[in-house]
Amino acid sequence: MRSFNRLTIPIYTILLLLFALTINAQDLEVTSRDGRTRLRVSIGNTINWSVSKYGKVILPEVAVGMTVNGVDLGARPQLLSQKTVEETGSFAVVVPVKEQTVENNYKELQLQFKNDFALHFRVYDHAVAYRFVSSRKGEIEVDAEQMQVTFPEGTTSYFPQEESMYSHYERSYFLKAIDTIKAGEFASLPILFNLKDDVRVLYSEADVFNYPHMFLAGSGSNTLSAQFPKVIKSSEPSPRGGDRNIVIKEEYPYIAATEGTRTYPWRFFVITDDDGELIEQNTVLQLSRPQVLQETSWIKPGKIAWDWWNANNVYGVDFRSGLNTATYKYYIDFASEYGLEYLILDEGWTKSTTEILENNPDIDVKELIRYGKIKGVGVILWCLWKPLDENLEKILDTYAGWGAKGVKVDFMQRADQYMTNSYEDIARECAERNMLVDFHGAFKPSGLRRAYPNVISYEGVRGAEHNKWADYITPVHNVTLPFIRNAVGPMDYTPGAMHNALARGYAINFARPMSLGTRAHQVAMYVVYESPLQMLCDSPSAYLKDQHTAHFISRIPTTWDHTHVLEARVGEYIVVARQKGDDWYIGGMTDWKARDFAVDLSFLPAGNYEVTVFKDGINADRYAEDYKIEIQNVSNTDILNLHMAPGGGWAAVLRKK
Repeated sequence: MRSFNRLTIPIYTILLLLFALTINAQDLEVTSRDGRTRLRVSIGNTINWSVSKYGKVILPEVAVGMTVNGVDLGARPQLLSQKTVEETGSFAVVVPVKEQTVENNYKELQLQFKNDFALHFRVYDHAVAYRFVSSRKGEIEVDAEQMQVTFPEGTTSYFPQEESMYSHYERSYFLKAIDTIKAGEFASLPILFNLKDDVRVLYSEADVFNYPHMFLAGSGSNTLSAQFPKVIKSSEPSPRGGDRNIVIKEEYPYIAATEGTRTYPWRFFVITDDDGELIEQNTVLQLSRPQVLQETSWIKPGKIAWDWWNANNVYGVDFRSGLNTATYKYYIDFASEYGLEYLILDEGWTKSTTEILENNPDIDVKELIRYGKIKGVGVILWCLWKPLDENLEKILDTYAGWGAKGVKVDFMQRADQYMTNSYEDIARECAERNMLVDFHGAFKPSGLRRAYPNVISYEGVRGAEHNKWADYITPVHNVTLPFIRNAVGPMDYTPGAMHNALARGYAINFARPMSLGTRAHQVAMYVVYESPLQMLCDSPSAYLKDQHTAHFISRIPTTWDHTHVLEARVGEYIVVARQKGDDWYIGGMTDWKARDFAVDLSFLPAGNYEVTVFKDGINADRYAEDYKIEIQNVSNTDILNLHMAPGGGWAAVLRKK
């Protein structure tokens, strides 16, 4: 008997160990509501997960973890409980850039672990996402958050490579095989990946609050890893542009100091074999926290007369143009005549770039705001982030007291925790004063605009301003942006160039810039690009000289009830239809290749429509400013034949009769 006990004790122990290992190495699974997307979580010595869709493995392995107060939460994790929930519903959008109402239907796997942390995995029909949740007492330091994502062999990416995490986040998208992205090379988000068989994976993040933004770094293999800017301990003004640039002298060894009980940002992957779905999806809004503001009726989107791109070069006037009151009254008169809602006073209106409570003595800001109010044109004021951050409430009180409708904040250039919090502080303080916010020198949209819909647009894009000093804002670049940067939120590209050229006629001129591509290419941007605060970048004199173009642009809204992509191919072409009330708008853009499409109008509700078309002229392939306007009548049983010249565009306004 005693011999039997001696034998059974180690066997019993072994069985317990095997049972524990079985629990600790289990696989868990959650599928999308349509059953096509399958996410599998494997819990062993680490936490790994994978995704399959279209009958193939899309993400072979994503390894995740978080280090808090020196403890690696992802190492040998112990699962305590699991729960799967399914949600269906929708929410209204105050400032809709795609849809007036966003459907939000998903399944979510919630895993609770020992060490007071959880992981949530959410699966939509079009996307998968995950985030950490912690439930610790007091304050914590997040030393690091780990994510290593491995893609299938042969994956390429549109890689917005950065030289530093201190950046304006205005990049070109270089098509690279990811195994050629070396260790030390990294990119800001969003990033678009191409798998074999034309499957696209768009990666970004949402609900980023009180936390730094993520970057992805290469390894010379098919694996990319997350990295984050650390909390800044000390900095000093840069020898170059110390009013707007800093030199980071010292950093803390952690990426965030935060409360111990909280949710962390969602990391999401949009997975699709339909390029149009990249544009139609609303993943950032779906994953971000609900609206904070109670009263939003004062938030008014619109179009803006902009001064800086055209260097205040107005002409055909009887006053000296420049940074003066007379020039800006001319802008206001133009904006009023064409129904533009706003004028921006950009850099130069203040006494200096750091003395932003006083105006340039040649510009009477109070008089311009008074004059604009009479003319129905609101005034938005540009300012540098650094002096605004140092005296936020007083500056905003002053601007609001003058009657300014909002601020355009520039040169943030960082994505660390402090800067993320500063964006929210600015949004909140502006909302308390009924002021809009347009962030320039900014990281990408990542959820703030759902909580604070007065955050009406972001730059964070290599847009039209680069035409002033470079030749890389090409039609190819322009038809890449809708699928990547604009796919995650509003994009202040600043379209509307009236001096247009083909590649062989293009010249760089800072004070009198031109664009690459045709006039119709620029006009189509007002339908294709999403920004509730949409600029007219060129001189009012140029628009008044060609009032047909100005009038057509002025008819296009900046927010939409519904978006329907008709034709789409990343970096090649886009044709999109958008609804506003009873009317529809169609915009098409192409790369350097001429294209023809037959647009089936069956998506239209029943009825007759008068269509005004702005298209490339017959000689647009030789002279980029050649265009033609046509008017015809159609119904939803008709086909619209659409031709675009090389670097061209096509736009239509469909008014219901």
